[in-house]
Amino acid sequence: MGIHGLTKLIAEHAPDAIRSYEISNYFGRKVAIDASMSIYQFMIAVRQQDGQMLTNEQGETTSHLMGMFYRTVRMVDNGIKPVYVFDGKPPTLKSGELAKRKARKDEAKASLEEANETGTAEEVARFTKRTVRVTQEHNDECKKLLKLMGIPYVEAPCEAEAQCAELARAGKVYAAASEDMDTLTFRSPTLLRHLTFSEARKMPIDEVNLEKALTGLDMPYEQFVDLCILLGCDYVESIKGVGPARAYSMMKEYKTIEKILEHLPEKLKANVPENWPYQDARELFLKPSVQDGSQIDLKWEAPDVENLVDYMVREKGFNEDRIRKSAEKLTKNLKAATQSRMSDFFKAADPAGAPKRRKVDDKKDTKTKKPTRGGKKK
Repeated sequence: MGIHGLTKLIAEHAPDAIRSYEISNYFGRKVAIDASMSIYQFMIAVRQQDGQMLTNEQGETTSHLMGMFYRTVRMVDNGIKPVYVFDGKPPTLKSGELAKRKARKDEAKASLEEANETGTAEEVARFTKRTVRVTQEHNDECKKLLKLMGIPYVEAPCEAEAQCAELARAGKVYAAASEDMDTLTFRSPTLLRHLTFSEARKMPIDEVNLEKALTGLDMPYEQFVDLCILLGCDYVESIKGVGPARAYSMMKEYKTIEKILEHLPEKLKANVPENWPYQDARELFLKPSVQDGSQIDLKWEAPDVENLVDYMVREKGFNEDRIRKSAEKLTKNLKAATQSRMSDFFKAADPAGAPKRRKVDDKKDTKTKKPTRGGKKK
């Protein structure tokens, strides 16, 4: 879900904090990617012509594997060295949000059953996407695929976004890549949005710089965390009637959520959620459960081509010629991506050779262009 309205606030008050680049501009960069979100996107977007997820002859879903394989190959083809981070156990505080998501999926499942009987093909496809759920099996299959591809992955003890941010702070990667803005709240110095589908949609990558955002918003990091909580996040509900503009102005005036609650207009006090656990949310952002980034060793290795072909072709039913050709590209480009960037030595804030800034469209979200490869025959 991310942080409601945060992109718009940053664009308004700290426009220099958001810049847009072509994917080729990240040649040689190491990037930590939220794996669970990527897999969900693949399962939503990688579909057959009838709108159903890709499956092999055994009826096993393969949309996530196709998306993970080809999208990773494309990133490496552009010189990017990705490391995927998988979610661990969700924090207890997130149980409310997870319950809401389950309720929405159950509702969509009921609507899908009705649409299958009386609805149109478009309605069936729409409700089918709403019932998508990433399972542990999907995650495990993607981990096996990544290992065979020579791409490192990290298993976070808790939230993947927090671990991605930790890797970026430790200097293990240039940036964290996610569609959720709460990656910034976890203190990632740099956030990349739209990376995992930039090449497919021919759209630029939005790069958000936390330090510039804090400067433009004119607040320290701790105050920024309180602002994000007030805006609404996965851990707590927002206060009805306190939108982004009001939340920002109140945070500027009162500095903390405690002071804001003291001075909240009477008509809004009744809207504060009962037993509102904002302090617990603050603790999760300020002291997240993560592996120490400095102790994590990331290695990009040559793909295990024959076992990769065995897994993707013989076990999962993909086209052998396509897999082999992509594996060849992967082997070649992983070597090329190891070339050093001169800007790394100078700790440049922006990638070298940056194109002109583009206007950031906050309406562009996580919908991914439908891939050209589809159908059960892969």
